[in-house]
Amino acid sequence: MVKGVLRKSGAAAEGTPLDEIEDLLTRESYDGVPIAALYTRDDAPPGRPGLAPYVREVRPDGEGIAGWDVRQLHAHPDPAVTREAILADLENGATSVWLRLGDGGLPVAGLGEALRGVLLDLAPVALDAGTATSDAADAFLSLVAERGDAADASGTLGADPLGLAARTGTPGSLEDAAALAVRCAREFPKLRAVVADGTPYHDAGGSDAEELGAAVAAGVAYLRALTGAGLSVDEAFGQIEFRLAVNADQFASIAKLRAARRLWARVAEVSGASDGTAARIHAVTSSAMMTRRDPWVNMLRTTLAAFAAGVGGADAVTVQPFDARLGLPDGFARRIARNTQTLLLEESSLARVVDPAGGSWYAESLTEGIARAAWTWFTEIEKAGGLAAALDSGLVADRIAATWARRREDIARRKAPLTGVSEFPDLAEPLPERAPAPRPPGGGLPVVTYAQDFEALRDRSDAHAEATGARPRVFLATLGPVAVHTARASFAANLFQAGGIETVSGPPEEFEASGTSVACLCSSDKMYEEQAAEAARVLRQAGAMKVWLAGKGTYEGVDAGVYAGCDAIGVLETALRDLGVNE
Repeated sequence: MVKGVLRKSGAAAEGTPLDEIEDLLTRESYDGVPIAALYTRDDAPPGRPGLAPYVREVRPDGEGIAGWDVRQLHAHPDPAVTREAILADLENGATSVWLRLGDGGLPVAGLGEALRGVLLDLAPVALDAGTATSDAADAFLSLVAERGDAADASGTLGADPLGLAARTGTPGSLEDAAALAVRCAREFPKLRAVVADGTPYHDAGGSDAEELGAAVAAGVAYLRALTGAGLSVDEAFGQIEFRLAVNADQFASIAKLRAARRLWARVAEVSGASDGTAARIHAVTSSAMMTRRDPWVNMLRTTLAAFAAGVGGADAVTVQPFDARLGLPDGFARRIARNTQTLLLEESSLARVVDPAGGSWYAESLTEGIARAAWTWFTEIEKAGGLAAALDSGLVADRIAATWARRREDIARRKAPLTGVSEFPDLAEPLPERAPAPRPPGGGLPVVTYAQDFEALRDRSDAHAEATGARPRVFLATLGPVAVHTARASFAANLFQAGGIETVSGPPEEFEASGTSVACLCSSDKMYEEQAAEAARVLRQAGAMKVWLAGKGTYEGVDAGVYAGCDAIGVLETALRDLGVNE
């Protein structure tokens, strides 16, 4: 059956060998990892849950499973509002708190008020304070000591000087991070001081292996600093937590988390650490995948990502609210984010299975591929002098920029479709209104979103509609019966609307009354052969400045075609310019 489809498409012939058929069905990830159409038992690596290299979960067979830590993010600058939101989260399913402080979040001085009423011996707190890390850590540790919770308080102080360099271009102090780690190891035994954050590389458009390799490189740099400050190897490992992004590509996200444990186990092995030093992973639903347009679809994206985090064995999971791109989330959005995890844990029983990805030969093979690609990237960073040097030299930025360019091209050509944005847009949708969120400092790696190019076109259309009272419009000139032209007319309408361009349809003779200067012919190839040139002539006589055609082919009077795989961003930018919509 498969060979028949490929033969019909012209990709294969009757005598094409099976191995060539398999090659035709295989694609590559952005890391060069082959993604095959079929996997077998030979693709599954050996290993058992709970044993190094921890690819198959950290917990051994038969051990009781309590689920992961449901960690909710708070960044509202008003301590009273943040306190109310934290308590609501903890009372309704969240099990820990992630606080963004300093620039882009809650003032450090408001930390005590924000945590008033929070039982620090029961609810772990993760700090994320950027340049204010030392001040935030001092304030939090003082608060813990005052409440007498030094022995039981858990969470992380969020020291991440290399992650700060990646985000802002200005590194923090490794010595300060090491000093915090020593203090935690000596005085606050359940607290971790350091985070090796991979999300800056993901948010810049990097691949899974690029994010993972950079995070491991950061972790190794922190190990050196912590052991240099006097901690034992095991103590140093115990002070580090990883933060990684998960997105709607569920299998890739599952494999990335599994690969992260494998890589860190390898680092532990060569460092001489004791058994049991598995990576602790905080998984965060991707910021890059979130959209401003049709934000309700973000609920589906974050559900897939949270599922992947659970299956991949994350220790803590943060689901971003669906309205995160619009500003500060409201109570409804935070509740949906909490309940996404509650449903996975309590109704889907996801945490009651050890290594739920085990036996999926695709997941096993993808884990292996990502781990190898990430290790290669990690060793390249180490050869360049470590992550700090690789950031300074531009090695990391250049590598990620190349990956983002390839991903951006795929998005522009709708090979990586974005529901509600590049596919099935709703030009009449009312967007929820949210208070502006504090802007975190920049200056380092760029921060991108997958939908940014399409959303920029929609913004231009909105501005034009507000200024003129009408959206730009393209006339879909349909040829032949409805059954003949409907498919391509629907395709063309979907494409033009992704750029904020309205469409109206009818036979070419109705073009003059459409109020536009751009038309697109829509019908079958056979009908084009018979009528495209004459239809284009009629449209030109009626005032059409530009004539597109839904499909491929060259016809007299037709300027260009729109088809599956075409550069949709290029088409839409051209159409908007032709319609007088300024940038």
